[in-house]
Amino acid sequence: MYYNVDFYIGASCEIIYCVDELQKQVAEGSLSITGSNDVLTLALGPEHPGRVRGVGAGISPRQFFNLPRPQRVKFADQLKESVRIVLQEETKKMEARIEAEREHLLSQLSHLIPNFDPSMLKPKTSPCQNQGLQQSPMNPMSDKASCSGAEVRSLHLEDDTARNGEQQEQTKSGALDNQDEEKKEENKDEQKMGEKKDEGKKEEKKENKDEGKEEDTNVEEKKEEKQDEEHDEEGNEVVDYSNVEVPSSLQSLCGYVETTLKPQGKIMTFNIEKEVFGADRSTFVLHEDITQFSGMEEIGATVVAVYMRCLYDLLREANMCSMVGFIDPAQVSANAGSLTDRSRIVASRLQKTDGEQIFMMPYNPGRYWVLLIVRAKRETVYFLDPLPGNRVVDEEGKNIVNSALKIYNSHIGRPGRKAPIWKTLPGTPKQPSSVECGYYVMRFMRDIIMDPSLEFEKKFAKGKDQAPYPQAAIDEVRKEWAEFVCRHMD
Repeated sequence: MYYNVDFYIGASCEIIYCVDELQKQVAEGSLSITGSNDVLTLALGPEHPGRVRGVGAGISPRQFFNLPRPQRVKFADQLKESVRIVLQEETKKMEARIEAEREHLLSQLSHLIPNFDPSMLKPKTSPCQNQGLQQSPMNPMSDKASCSGAEVRSLHLEDDTARNGEQQEQTKSGALDNQDEEKKEENKDEQKMGEKKDEGKKEEKKENKDEGKEEDTNVEEKKEEKQDEEHDEEGNEVVDYSNVEVPSSLQSLCGYVETTLKPQGKIMTFNIEKEVFGADRSTFVLHEDITQFSGMEEIGATVVAVYMRCLYDLLREANMCSMVGFIDPAQVSANAGSLTDRSRIVASRLQKTDGEQIFMMPYNPGRYWVLLIVRAKRETVYFLDPLPGNRVVDEEGKNIVNSALKIYNSHIGRPGRKAPIWKTLPGTPKQPSSVECGYYVMRFMRDIIMDPSLEFEKKFAKGKDQAPYPQAAIDEVRKEWAEFVCRHMD
């Protein structure tokens, strides 16, 4: 076979020349080479996939050039990332548009209204709201919990106030241009007032004749006013506890508040042992906590935690500490930390037992108190809600417990279920109004530990009596709490 030697010699010279030129460019810094994209590849052209020139068969580019293993990215993750980027861009555009509209509005108002102050349009934040957003480091979860949603309403009212401020400024500017129309309307109003005065005189004559009917009407109006007072802004019935008899131990505690705590500015300190919540910690009871507790007002995590310390003494006397455990409500409720941190706190409590023990976890999602009972070995969680109606557990609280059970299963080397079992116990007594949720959760825990068989699932099963607790049952809890706190008086 005949070979064209001149052709191959010419081709080789061209390649050699090309390699030399590329190496010069690399030395000068005008050309950068990385990995398989080296000088030889640039001169000869790309190699077949999976091969490397000059090193023999069986060596892949990833092995020779020490390239990282390609990672597969799920389509769902790519979609999430793209959506996140799009949302960020849209958010920035929207913020820029809002800021531009705001500057345009301020410029118009400054022309229409003399001595206009732009700070008038900024919403004001009340000191009470600032205090509600910050928690005392000494007394976590000291803010009270109720089921009326008053805090949410206050935020809406604050927004409405800001909007009304803008509307008033716009009305002022319009009023400067329409003074003539207002004068005409004032004249019409004066005529109407004169007509109303004449009608009032006629009505006075009729009232003198019908005094007996008026007395009956006043009685009916007073009855309606009483009925309105017995309901809050949301239509929920409000129970009047002003005439409720205060237990003697709680009366003594209130006297201590007036004679010592308030005048001297003192607080009551409680050291809660490691056996109660899994770690030693201190908590502080303020005189406001005692006053509000005595008046059947909303209570915070400190009051609930102190009562759980009181119940621990009952468990110890009944030799039930290996059957029932507690989880600190101040460390797992809303605003107590990230969801991951709270899940780890719950998991650490579960890991220190053999799994047979049940754990009672009062939980406050930010508006009311509920009770969760965790049975780790069975991967079952019970939900006890003092509010009436078919309610479900807060999604954040559910995620906290589910994550904790996964950590627990990993700790004991058990695969576990795909998802824990959640059971709602609808037969719990239901609170009569919007402030008793904390007291009912405390009573739930007491009823459960007073039964050595721990048959709470049957006790609060569907179809049982859902009537409210009698006040004597709630007062029993208040008495025990006050007696425990009285032991720590100076």
